Amino acid sequence: MGTSARPADGAITLAELREFASFPAATQRYIRRSLDIGLHRRDAMKLWSRDMVEEASIRAQARVYGRLDEIKARVPDDSGLDQMEPFMAPLVTVSAFDLGQDRLCSFSAYRFLYERLLGAGSRPWLPGAFCAAASLPHLHPEKRRALLQSISEAAATAVGWSNREPTFYPEWVEKVDLSKAN
Repeated sequence: MGTSARPADGAITLAELREFASFPAATQRYIRRSLDIGLHRRDAMKLWSRDMVEEASIRAQARVYGRLDEIKARVPDDSGLDQMEPFMAPLVTVSAFDLGQDRLCSFSAYRFLYERLLGAGSRPWLPGAFCAAASLPHLHPEKRRALLQSISEAAATAVGWSNREPTFYPEWVEKVDLSKAN
């Protein structure tokens, strides 16, 4: 038997791009903003805040995301329970914040963001963190129902996970003034 060819990096990036494009505009905006804050890519306050409410939200998110480096450093190497608590407890807390912002409307949007914030090693832990955060009482019961119904059986019961790091990291794109483009 021959070996199966690995998909080209371009095909993988295209699949990630398509997945991102399938999210609602508000979800796309939140993911880009979150990556700017979580990965320290640029001044999120200057780039993303449109009013005082959004400024407060960005400040709160930056405070909560202050734990991401600690969480990333504690991604367990295996499924040992001894490594789980110091990783999962803060991950569920940060996840609960993000889900409470009402911009991540599904497990796929959550997974897309957190794979980029924490790396591929976090994949096996994301369904559990998502389900824990999505079932917390700070969310409206209808929101909890919608979030929990968004995780597929395949995602919740996967036998294994890819260790390939994400390749597409969405960023802010300046609007083009079409009247000046001609």
